[in-house]
Amino acid sequence: MTTTIAPGSTRAYVKLAKLDIVDYYLGVLVVWALLAPALRLDGGVLATMAVFLVGEVFVIVAMVALDDLTGYRDGSDVANYAPDAPARKLNRKPLVAGTLTEPQVLRFALLTALVGAVVWLGALAIAPHRPLWTVVLVAVTYFFALQYSWGVKLSYHGFQEFFLAALGWALVLAPYGLVAGELDGVVVVQALIFGLGPLLFGVYSNTNDVAGDRQVGRPTVAALTSPRGNMLFVRAVSACELLLILALPLVGGPWWFPLALLPTILLRFRQLHVGFGAGDILWARRIGIDIHRVTVVTLVVVNLVVR
Repeated sequence: MTTTIAPGSTRAYVKLAKLDIVDYYLGVLVVWALLAPALRLDGGVLATMAVFLVGEVFVIVAMVALDDLTGYRDGSDVANYAPDAPARKLNRKPLVAGTLTEPQVLRFALLTALVGAVVWLGALAIAPHRPLWTVVLVAVTYFFALQYSWGVKLSYHGFQEFFLAALGWALVLAPYGLVAGELDGVVVVQALIFGLGPLLFGVYSNTNDVAGDRQVGRPTVAALTSPRGNMLFVRAVSACELLLILALPLVGGPWWFPLALLPTILLRFRQLHVGFGAGDILWARRIGIDIHRVTVVTLVVVNLVVR
């Protein structure tokens, strides 16, 4: 298949890094808005959050590069992206498209992982607070991000869906702990809501990729269950998000919080209909990305009003 990206080019590495998928990185906006007003413009707080975000980008880039390498080697990416995938989509997988080689991808992943570790250590060094739980959470997040589909290959042992949510939870709770030193119920519940966002478009990707995942023994819920079982699982996760939204007033949030999140609730019902009613899984995935971004904007605005 012809590609418009030159082999070994900077653009090929940008595609490998998936820098257009910013959804985990949006957690820093939620963290910033959750802070007390006096902390939002504090120099030490802003510096810590900026350094943490830079490290986060490098760690996630390393994670997705290793995921692509494993998916290419086991054949799942070839099954899911070729031979009849459009060129635009195929270019998102440089190994399948032939724009990068395995050694190039591995070197890139190891380099970005190393930079991510150094930068996160820098964030810990300059942070206003370093409670032990936060330091442990940063270390655990780093370790398991690189083990997602490399090393112990968490996503190949039945932990893929949990990891997608847990990564989002950690990327809110860890930086908040570094700049605030403690948590409250509102922070925890909003972190849980945030983490379910990437999961609720990731499960639609898994539904689309079920054939390739089954072929290589990657045990996602979609691959392990029937179409009905997978639909019920996605519905259950969506219901968990709704329950968290309804629960936030019970832990100190404003009584009108569920009303503010009404767009998220309504769009989630639409996503379920498009994906499992109309059968357009990839469009439902796109809706899930939009829902997550709408949710982040809403959380930021609500927090700026009430915190």
